[in-house]
Amino acid sequence: MLDAPQSWPSCLCHGLISFLGFLLLLVTFPISGWFALKIVPTYERMIVFRLGRIRTPQGPGMVLLLPFIDSFQRVDLRTRAFSVPPCKLASKDGAVLSVGADVQFRIWDPVLSVMTVKDLNTATRMTAQNAMTKALLKRPLREIQMEKLKISEQLLLEINDVTRAWGLEVDRVELAVEAVLQPPQDSPAGPNLDSTLQQLALHFLGGGMNSVAGGTPSPGPDTMEMVSEVEPPAPRAGAGPSPKQPVAEGLLSALQPFLSEALVSQVGACYQFNVVLPSGTQSAYFLDLTTGRGRVGHGVPDGIPDVVVELAEADLQALLCRELRPLGAYMSGRLKVKGDLAVAMKLEAVLRALK
Repeated sequence: MLDAPQSWPSCLCHGLISFLGFLLLLVTFPISGWFALKIVPTYERMIVFRLGRIRTPQGPGMVLLLPFIDSFQRVDLRTRAFSVPPCKLASKDGAVLSVGADVQFRIWDPVLSVMTVKDLNTATRMTAQNAMTKALLKRPLREIQMEKLKISEQLLLEINDVTRAWGLEVDRVELAVEAVLQPPQDSPAGPNLDSTLQQLALHFLGGGMNSVAGGTPSPGPDTMEMVSEVEPPAPRAGAGPSPKQPVAEGLLSALQPFLSEALVSQVGACYQFNVVLPSGTQSAYFLDLTTGRGRVGHGVPDGIPDVVVELAEADLQALLCRELRPLGAYMSGRLKVKGDLAVAMKLEAVLRALK
């Protein structure tokens, strides 16, 4: 982008002053050559202003500058990157999260980059941060976590819509969710991973917490026992500790009567539950709803599970006693879900079968 043509008096003055500058360069050469000759590498371009008017980009190679009347600015054409510092944002469902981004960009038009924006780096950072804020405010937390790649691609397009007019093009945007500072304030209308996991724990493992046969009250928050519906729990012996059944064993007895071919046809996935015991050992259980009427049992499934849920027995007990929020446990890493979250959502069909 060059300046508009000048009037003939202006062109005459411009040519005269340029001639005098060139004559001064010749008279004082070679001393003036040390100051007037500049080397421009291949990855740079030099933008020269002669008497305040911009010239075409110079370089790469050797560039001659006229003393006193030329000024210049170097423009790096290599790909560069910067990080958008993590900032607190509120998602559509009221969750507060700390989100940053990594951005890679390059200058494709050195003239525009010099002429249109004074501080190109600062302007690009602010544009990226504003685009990221607007995009995340329209989405719930679960969508942000599951579709980071899609959101990053949308941010790339939105940022480029602004920066291309500056001679700058963004090549890559990577969204980074640093932490979830506050869980969602309201629950979405449809099922979500948080409610599914909580209901799964309550249905599978804590079916006898509120009421059991004979009206036996549930244990307090410090202890938990799996109560059989057929016979009352055996009294504790004073001579020594009685063996305590792992709370996850309730998964087997709670699920087995409800398995059916219709449930297998509806879910069609295999799940594995890893429960870390206080001793440090890990107990595994599986729910295979891929063939026949489905199977549930102790150990790992025959094939590769679609979803793996892992948590400590103490955290499981805290979830059942409502001392720990499932979403807080999931976000803090105390409850881990590995696999396709869309497949994990199909556990809602199992919960409906238990009702």
